[in-house]
This record gives sequence, C-alpha cells and structure tokens, in this order.
Amino acid sequence: MNFQVTVLKILVSYPDGFAVMADLKRDMAILATSGRDWAERTKRLAARVPDLDIFSQGLVERLNGGWRITDKGRSVLEIMEARSAAVPATEPPSIRATSDSTPAATPAVSPVATGRRKRDRKRRRRDLAVIRPAILTP
Repeated sequence: MNFQVTVLKILVSYPDGFAVMADLKRDMAILATSGRDWAERTKRLAARVPDLDIFSQGLVERLNGGWRITDKGRSVLEIMEARSAAVPATEPPSIRATSDSTPAATPAVSPVATGRRKRDRKRRRRDLAVIRPAILTP
C-alpha cells in the first residue's frame, strides 16, 4: 500500500479535506487490511507520479492535530486518477477468445477456495463500508 496516495484519497473524502490524526489512522488501518486490491491500486496511482512527496510538494498541510489536502493536492490526485482511468484494463487470459472465436476454458476452482473467497469479499465489504465512499471511487 502506498502511504502517500492513501493519505490523499482519505483526505479528499472528508469535508473540507481535513481529518484529525485519529480518523486518518483508523481509515489507514482499514485500508491496509482490506486486501491486495487497494495495495495494487495505490501502487498503480503512485507509479504515475514517481517523485510524490505530499508534504514537501505542498499537497497536504499539517494543522490543528490533523492533516488537510490542499487544492494542489486535489489536482495531483485528479491527474493520477485520470491517467489511471485512461490506461485500458487487460483481460485475463482465461476469458480471451481463442483463434476460432470460442471462449477459452476457465480453470476449475475448488468449492473450498470459492467459499473462502466469498467470505473474504464479505469481510472486506463490511470493513470498507465504514470508510467514506469517496475513498474508493476511481
């Protein structure tokens, strides 16, 4: 999980872009334990701005026991997300069409693995429901 991108995403979801440290820590903990999806997403966003430093670049300011995202921080986050949305997602090999235009066979998945995945998804959804929805929007 990329700390700096996560901070920007959390702060942009709060009214006026300000959050006290306790709220930031709570939201960070939830996202850090939410699974690989969040970590991979923040890694992709961070790759768009390799020299990202939220404090020295003036993207976030510290005040009154918390942090606030600046207008510049909002702009940089929008740029990162716009570039991310412009990159087309590739299809996994299991659903690409074969040369005769028939769908490729999907690998068999054991019922145990399927049940575990469903349970993990439910747990992540429940945990993420606590976080403001704006954090998870692309």
